[in-house]
Amino acid sequence: MAIRKVGVIGAGVMGAGIAAQISNAGIPVVLLDRAGKQGTASLAEQAIGKLLKSKPAAFMSRRNARLITPGILDEDLERLSDADWIIEAVSEDLALKHSIYRQIAGIRKRGAMVSSNTSTIPLTALVKGLPRSFKQNFLITHFFNPPRYMRLLEVVSGDKTSARGLEQVLNFADQALGKGVVRCKDTPGFIANRIGGFWLQCALLEALELGLTVEEADAVCGRPMGFPKTGVFGLMDLIGLDLMPRILDSLCSLLPAGDALHAIRDIPPLLSGMIEGGYTGRKGKGGFYRLKISAEGRHKEAVDLRSGEYRRPEKPRLESLRAAKAGLRALVEHPDRGGLYASRVLLRTLAYTASLATEIAGNIATIDQAMRLGYNWRHGPFELIDRLDSEWLVGQLEQEGMAIPPALADAAKKGGFYRKEGGVRQYLGANGGYHKSTRAGGISTLSDAKLEAKPVAANAGARLWDIGDGVLCLEFCSKMNSLDPDILGMLVQTVTELPKSHRALVIHNESTNFSVGANLGLLLFASNIAAWSEVEGLVKAGQDAYSALKYAPFPVVGAPSGMALGGGCELLLHCDAVQAHSETYMGLVETGVGLVPAWGGCKELLGRMACNPRRPRGPMPPVQGAFEPIAEARVSTSAAEAQEGGFLGPRDRISMNPERLLADAKALALSLASNYSPPEPFAFQLPGPSGQAALELAIQGFHRRGLATEHDVRVAGKLAWVLSGGDHGGPCSEEQLLALERTAFVELARHPDTIARVEYMLENGKPLRN
Repeated sequence: MAIRKVGVIGAGVMGAGIAAQISNAGIPVVLLDRAGKQGTASLAEQAIGKLLKSKPAAFMSRRNARLITPGILDEDLERLSDADWIIEAVSEDLALKHSIYRQIAGIRKRGAMVSSNTSTIPLTALVKGLPRSFKQNFLITHFFNPPRYMRLLEVVSGDKTSARGLEQVLNFADQALGKGVVRCKDTPGFIANRIGGFWLQCALLEALELGLTVEEADAVCGRPMGFPKTGVFGLMDLIGLDLMPRILDSLCSLLPAGDALHAIRDIPPLLSGMIEGGYTGRKGKGGFYRLKISAEGRHKEAVDLRSGEYRRPEKPRLESLRAAKAGLRALVEHPDRGGLYASRVLLRTLAYTASLATEIAGNIATIDQAMRLGYNWRHGPFELIDRLDSEWLVGQLEQEGMAIPPALADAAKKGGFYRKEGGVRQYLGANGGYHKSTRAGGISTLSDAKLEAKPVAANAGARLWDIGDGVLCLEFCSKMNSLDPDILGMLVQTVTELPKSHRALVIHNESTNFSVGANLGLLLFASNIAAWSEVEGLVKAGQDAYSALKYAPFPVVGAPSGMALGGGCELLLHCDAVQAHSETYMGLVETGVGLVPAWGGCKELLGRMACNPRRPRGPMPPVQGAFEPIAEARVSTSAAEAQEGGFLGPRDRISMNPERLLADAKALALSLASNYSPPEPFAFQLPGPSGQAALELAIQGFHRRGLATEHDVRVAGKLAWVLSGGDHGGPCSEEQLLALERTAFVELARHPDTIARVEYMLENGKPLRN
C-alpha cells in the first residue's frame, strides 16, 4: 500500500510544518485541530495562513498550500478514514494522546499507519492499554523543526509494529519527504535530544563557571569544533530558552538515577530570570542575543553572563581560536580559558555519548548520523573521538578521574571507532568487530565513490570521477565552488578528450553550495590593473566552455544542491537536463554587482522563455520573461520555484533526498544516452531598439520612485540591450547573442560603480544594498 494521503492532528508549529513538508512532496494532507475562538478561523486554517507568511518559507511553492485541507478535530475526524498515514503532533500530554488514539482507532482504515511526533515519551507508554491491532500499526516518527529544512527523522518501532507498514513509512519519509531516517531504540529523548540536551546544558554551565562571554563560548563551541556557527547560545536563542528546562525535566523524569544528565540538570538563575522576563530567544523579546532598535538604528546586543544586562557585542580575542586552525586537538590542548572550555565540553559530551553507545541505537554510525542531521554537527560524536584520538581521550578522562565507557576503551585498543578497509568504511560494533557501513537501496554518494578510486583527471579547481556504467562525475573543489580557469579548463578537457570511452557526464558535488558563480577576485584584479583584454578573455573562455558543454557528444546532467548562482546557474542552463535537490536556490544574480550574465545565461534563459508554449507568441514576451528575473537578481527559494520561474525546464527533475541526488542524476543521464544527439541551437527573433525602449521605460519608473540607482538603470539598460538583440534586433543567432553579452559585460566592468560593488561583495559576502 503506497502512501497517497496523510492526516496530521495538531496544527501547532510542528504539526503545521509537517503538513507543509508532506504537501511539498505533492501528497494531499488533512490538518486537524480545535475550532478557533468564536468568529475566527479554525486553528488549522490559521496555521496554513502562518505557513504562507513564514520565513524561511515552509512551502517549496506557495501552490502546495492547496494540498492541505484544514479541519476541526471534533467535527472532521472522518476525513482521515481514507488516510494511509496519520501523524499525531499534539502537546506532550499522555492522556490527551491516548484520547486521540482511541478516536483514530474508530475511523482509520485497515492497515493505515499511525505515528506520534513525541520528542520524549517512550513508545511503551504511548501504546499502553491500546488494542493489539492498533499497536501493530503504530510507531514514533520524531521530526525536527523546521521540518522542511531539518532532515533528521527519528523512528522508533515496537516488537509488534508491522514490518510492512514500517517499511512503507520509512521509504516514504526517505524518498518523498527527503528525510535522513534514523532508527532509534525506545529510550528517553531517543538519540539527538538525549545527546544534544546534555551538550547544550554542559556548554551553558561550563561557560558560566569559566567566565566566558557568550561571544567567546559561541566562537569556541562553533565552527572550530565542527558545530553550527550559531554556537551554543545562538542555538538556544533559535530553539527557545524556555524549551531547555522542559527538555531537561522531561528527560530526567524518565532517565535512571545514575544517568550523568542528573548531575548537570539544574537551571542557572540567569536562565530562569531571562525566561520569567519573556527573554526566551528569537521568538521572545530577545535571548542571549537581541536586535536593539534605537535612534542610532538597529544593532545587535549580547547578554553579559555575569550581570545579566545587555551590552554591545565583543569580538572574541582568544589565542585558542587561532590555535584551532591547526586542528581540534590544538584547540582542546590550549591552556587559555577557550581551550579549557572546549576540553571540558567535549570530554563530558563525548564520554556521555560513548556510555550510551549500545543503549540508544543499534550502532555508533546511527548515532553519528543523528547528530549530523539533527544538530548540524559536521562530524558525529564518534567521528569527533576519532579526530581527537580515542586513546588520547581515554588518557584525558583518566586524568579527570572520570569513568571510561567500555565502548571507548574498546576503540582505544583497536585504533578507533572507524576504519577504511579495501575502499570501504567500517564502524566498530558492540561485539568488538568492525562492520561495513551500509546505505539504503538507491543511495549512492560521491564520497563513497571517492573511497574506492582515484580521479580520472584533476587540477586545482576540479576533479573528474568514474561513477560506473560509463558515467563520469565532475566535481568542483575551489573555495565555495567559485568558477575559475581551472574549472573551465577541466570542462573543456572532459568534453573534448573523454567522449569515446564514456556515455554521459554528471556535474555534481557534495558541498553546501553547488557554485556561487564566477571567481570575482579574478575580475577585480584584472579591473584594478585595467587589463580589459584579460576580462574579455575570461568571459570568452567561459562562453566557449559552456558552449562545448551544451554541444558535447554525450548527455550532460547537472545535479545541484544549495546555491547555484551566477555562473553556476548559467552552467546548469547549458546542461541537457538537471536533477536538482529540492533545496536548490538558482538565480542569475550578476546585476547585483553591476554586471550582466555573460557566460550564455542571457541567451539560455531567453531561449527557454521563447520555447515555453504557455507564453504568448511574438518577439517581446520572451524578452520580458528573461529580463525581469535577471534585472531583479531573483533567486528561487527552492527547486520547485526555479521550475516555476523557468530556470528548470520540463525535462528537469527534483530529488527530495540529497543522498539520492547522484544516483538519480546518473539514472537520468543514462536514460538520455541512448541514441543521443546534441540540441539544435536557438534561433532568436528579437525586437531590437523598440523592445529595449519598452524595458527602459519600466526601469525609469523604478528610478523615479527611488527604487533603483543611476547605476541600476545603467546595468538594466545594458541587459535590455542584450536581450532585445542589440542595435538592430530581428534574426539573431546564439553566437551573436553571446557577442552582445560579452560587449555589455566588459563595458560595465570598466565602470567605477561596478568595481565598487564587486569590492563590497568580496569583502562582505553579500551585494551592496542601495
